[in-house]
Formats: sequence, C-alpha cells, structure tokens
Amino acid sequence: MPALFLFKHEVTETDIDGQGHANNISYLKWLQNAAIAHSDAQGWNTSQYKKHGWAWVVRSHFIEYRRPVFQGDAVVIKTWVQDMKKYSSLRKYEILHSKTEKLIARAETNWAFVATETGRLIAIPEIVSSAFEIPQSSNASLASLRSNPEAK
Repeated sequence: MPALFLFKHEVTETDIDGQGHANNISYLKWLQNAAIAHSDAQGWNTSQYKKHGWAWVVRSHFIEYRRPVFQGDAVVIKTWVQDMKKYSSLRKYEILHSKTEKLIARAETNWAFVATETGRLIAIPEIVSSAFEIPQSSNASLASLRSNPEAK
C-alpha cells in the first residue's frame, strides 16, 4: 500500500476567478477530490463508509499558495495521511505544475471521523486506519514516500 497518492487535475474554465487564475475555492475541491480518490484506492469509497454509518468531515484546512495556475494547466496533487489519531487524521498535500514540476501550493486538512446518524466523533476503526500507510516520522520527506504508480 503506497503512502503517497498522486491525483491529476486539468484546470478548467469553471476553476478560474475574476483575476484570471484558479480560484481559492477550486483548490479546496481539488484537495477533497484527491483525498476521496486516495481513500477509494485503499478500498474505502463513499458507499463503504455509508454502509457502516461513518464519514470523514473537515475540521480545518490550511493552504499556502506559492504560484498561480491558469485554465488549461495540468496539476498533480500529491497527498498522504501524515498522522492518524483516535478520532482524527491529518492529511497533507503538495500541488505541482505537471509540466514544470514547480510547487503551486502546500496544504493540509484535519479530518474528523464521525457517525453519520449522530454527527458525533467516533474512534477510527482499525479496518479503516490500517488501510492507510502512515510515515514512520512526522519529518518524513516527501521523496521518501512510496506512491501509486499511475495518477488518475
């Protein structure tokens, strides 16, 4: 099971804001789509979570924007689960320009695990946590993480 998941996205007209570059909200959508695709690849798609009455909800996002992207640009979103605690998970991301490989943005999302019926925090079951490889060190370099062979 690879720790690092690669997700490709092409910047479309709907991603563009009044300044002519990708809108901040679009970045959040890309991050969420990458996280969902990673979970799917690990055997935990939305219907699996629903079947058990579980869901991930966002507690917080942090994005550091480094350079803009424009309509027609392709990006690769590298994502991995950095840490998993009893009730939450920290997922990190790097967004790179596909052609230049320059860093576009760094981000992280703190996800909480909840029961869908009550909306209350619940402990992350071992069958879920074991589906994701967690780096041994919180200082693990991105280069040291294994990735899925082909980004979607």
